[in-house]
Amino acid sequence: MGETGASDVLIYQAEDGTAMTEVRLNAGTVWLRQEQMGELFGRERSVVTKHLRNVFVEGELDEKSNVQNLHIAGSDKPVRFYNLDVIISVGYRVKSQQGTRFRQWATRILREHLTQGYTLNRQRLEANARELEAALQLVKKAAQSPELLTDTFIHNKPQHDEHRENAG
Repeated sequence: MGETGASDVLIYQAEDGTAMTEVRLNAGTVWLRQEQMGELFGRERSVVTKHLRNVFVEGELDEKSNVQNLHIAGSDKPVRFYNLDVIISVGYRVKSQQGTRFRQWATRILREHLTQGYTLNRQRLEANARELEAALQLVKKAAQSPELLTDTFIHNKPQHDEHRENAG
């Protein structure tokens, strides 16, 4: 999810309606800001900050490959987004049932996105390949047609200049 990368925004809402969060879907994972994690898990920002720091300090996850800084509307400076691996790690650390439900939801969404996206593209690719093969067979058949060969020969036959023949 580079700074200019496009992402889909989904809305996660808990079954009981208590948590509702905008979730970015990009590069095969979901992304949340730190304050969104706090809202999702029902924890203070300071608690989420402590757990985020520990996830990286303890070497559970690599910060560079799991965090993206993005410019978003209404912010003067880049905002840090954390991917699903980080969200799950923090969710386990704060022992949040809502975090477990979010993980299940995100896993289902990602599976649907990846499966349906691939299936649709594969079906389209196969349909295009069949059409291209059929068109190629038609062109081959037409190119070998005796009528086309005769017609091509007649139209490509050198024309004689009658004036030159009569003058000579």
